[in-house]
Amino acid sequence: MGQTDEIDYEIGGEDIQYVEIELDPGESVVSEAGAMMFKAPSITMEAVFGDGSQKNQGVWGALAGAGKRLLTGESLFMTVFTHGGQGKAKVAFAAPYPGTIIPVHLPDLGGELICQKDSFLAAAKGVSVGIALQKRIMTGLFGGEGFIMQRLEGDGWVFVHAGGTLIERELAAGEELHVDTGCVVAYTPDVDFEIERAGNIKSMIFGGEGVFFARLRGPGKVWIQSMPFSRLAGRILANVPVTGSGQGEGSVLGPLGSIMRGN
Repeated sequence: MGQTDEIDYEIGGEDIQYVEIELDPGESVVSEAGAMMFKAPSITMEAVFGDGSQKNQGVWGALAGAGKRLLTGESLFMTVFTHGGQGKAKVAFAAPYPGTIIPVHLPDLGGELICQKDSFLAAAKGVSVGIALQKRIMTGLFGGEGFIMQRLEGDGWVFVHAGGTLIERELAAGEELHVDTGCVVAYTPDVDFEIERAGNIKSMIFGGEGVFFARLRGPGKVWIQSMPFSRLAGRILANVPVTGSGQGEGSVLGPLGSIMRGN
């Protein structure tokens, strides 16, 4: 008998998805703070210190869970939603930006999944959300987004968000795939993750693809996203017009305004 609550779910939407989870009386689901979209009145909310999976382990267990989340840059608190009424009730969680929600049944993967630290959305109560530090020094120093990953462990459902279009690849034993570190959403623990240098010095400096990329070697399964949040945020910041500069795309004067001001 598993320790994680059994839940039913349905994923809706296309570009910006949401997951609607159906709970029986007494069942709970845990999510990142601020992810809730809507809920039934009979479902209560409780902020918990850590990942909400520590059962009967007291203060030290809660501190350990919170410490793991602090290392991944997440909030020290998560929110637990519990159905305290009769019959069935639903709660929904929305994706933070355009992409795809991936439902993963951990027992099908041996009870463990490693994912990007900002990709976790929600899970059945009882799933542990920890950290997975890369073991090799080069990976740790230059892995960037792939350095500190989240380790999801348990025997229930978890929901992970991928930005843009999602690609699932099943790698055979010894099969390799080179991926931008930010595009790696998740992989099974049997996949070997390492950092490789992106070609020669010229390619590293002028190639525009970063200095290092992730080398994934099978056997195992990997999930790849076409638009990591860091890339989306970078493009947005690069195109934000400077206030009062007259250089924005919507400016009437456009480049002429810059010349008139002596820029």
